[in-house]
Amino acid sequence: MNCPMASRSRYPVYAVVLMMGCFILAPSMPVAAESYEEVPVINGGTLTGTVTLVGDVPRAKGYSLVTFPDPIYCGRISDGNGWRLLQAFNVGPNGAFQDVVVAIEGIEKGKPFHFKKPRIEAVDCTFNPFTTVVRDRSPVEVVNLDPAMHDIQAYETSHLGPRVLFNRPLPINPRHSRESAENPNYKKHFPGEPIEQEVRMTKGRRVFVMQCGFHAYMESWAFVVENPYYDVTKETGGFRIPDIPPGTYRLVVWHPQIGAPKEYDVTIQPNKESTLNIQIEAPKGRLYANESMNEHRFSLSGGGTSQIIPTVELQRY
Repeated sequence: MNCPMASRSRYPVYAVVLMMGCFILAPSMPVAAESYEEVPVINGGTLTGTVTLVGDVPRAKGYSLVTFPDPIYCGRISDGNGWRLLQAFNVGPNGAFQDVVVAIEGIEKGKPFHFKKPRIEAVDCTFNPFTTVVRDRSPVEVVNLDPAMHDIQAYETSHLGPRVLFNRPLPINPRHSRESAENPNYKKHFPGEPIEQEVRMTKGRRVFVMQCGFHAYMESWAFVVENPYYDVTKETGGFRIPDIPPGTYRLVVWHPQIGAPKEYDVTIQPNKESTLNIQIEAPKGRLYANESMNEHRFSLSGGGTSQIIPTVELQRY
């Protein structure tokens, strides 16, 4: 039987992360398992399901491009009035909730844990993917495909507040000319030299966040996993976790903007597929200090002849 465990949540504590004047609530996590043993899985089962957001999708964060570097290049994705939007909730038809981490906790022995280091790309002044997973004491790779300079600021969170993990600039590929960042019609992407950095989390912390020091609307979040039994929801909101040793476990469902992770009991039967469809209530009220606005207070007009033209994507509220 699958049932919510809200009354005995193991994630009661929150940390407040201050980034570029914006407060972000991030849950402080319990201590992760220190070791995982790879063994043959006999009569393993599979867990599948979907994650759905119920209710209105929250408004996006809004950033006036006038106040950040590279407004013309980064403004190629904007609302047409000089504002860049960051929508943390990627929701498709019928509430399909994408970019949600679904992880089974407490499995200490099981299938091989061949963790492929995550690659985070800076493309069109966006960090992709927005949500992923990391493994403690393992590397992440970050690469810049833009002609604009980006700077990585990586943090971990807890009830004691944020701690800086690393801060490094992202090299630009020399094939980009200096003038390309001032051309709204420039759409070429050449990867600069990738940087690789080991993630070393403090004991008990499970949330990793990366932001560009020059462009605050560039964010990438990750959840620390301790075994190979996880997935990140796709466009349909679906997930699939195979080869699970039979037994009853705790399932954690995490997204950086839904508050405390949701928890469920899941029982895996030998050689069978179990299904768990999860509904998450959309947060209500104002989530961010810099929520997007319908009426704009600034634009680039009056500050010169340049205009911010969304030639890649016209964002909507």
